[in-house]
Amino acid sequence: MNAMRPDVMRLAAVLPLSLALAACNKPSPPEKDQPPKPKAEQATALRDAIQAPINKAKAVEPQVLDAAKRQAADIDAQAGGGDSPATPGN
Repeated sequence: MNAMRPDVMRLAAVLPLSLALAACNKPSPPEKDQPPKPKAEQATALRDAIQAPINKAKAVEPQVLDAAKRQAADIDAQAGGGDSPATPGN
């Protein structure tokens, strides 16, 4: 049994050394002809859920601005159509 002991000791010394050397190698670079594949699927459902209210607000914005202009014109017409705002206390 003593004859096997040096072989086991040699294996115990060589195995960790070979594993350490194998771990130190750089990974091979990807081929330049093909772009790298995405690692995760794009979260389109989440993106769409976030983007939907923004798109809705952008679609309504011109209508809101037109209504604000009409309201400002109505207020000016009711106030007498003056260019300067009315000052309180006069």
